[in-house]
Amino acid sequence: MSSLLTSLSSKQLRHAADLKDKIQSLENELGRIFGSSIKPVATVAPKKKRKMSASGRAKIAAAQKARWAKVKGRKSVAKPVKKARRKMSAASRAKIAAAAKARWKKAKAQGKNSL
Repeated sequence: MSSLLTSLSSKQLRHAADLKDKIQSLENELGRIFGSSIKPVATVAPKKKRKMSASGRAKIAAAQKARWAKVKGRKSVAKPVKKARRKMSAASRAKIAAAAKARWKKAKAQGKNSL
């Protein structure tokens, strides 16, 4: 915006200021006609930032410290116990092997090198 203003001539700046004044006066006139339902742009207050109270900040900080303490307090030297792997019975292994051999026999009969 400032680079735009510096590139304008003084005549253009005066014209822009005059237009702004006209707009402001027209808005004021509309406000008088319609009553207080339309406020002039210049009288609208900027929104204020919300502020957190000191006690609110203290509560948040205490909760965060408690979370970190909980995480850091869990460090254990012992490794977790792994579940024992399930073992397949010999009969089950034989069934799977027989099915695989049958699939390959069928594939070879059709002249395939892969399934």
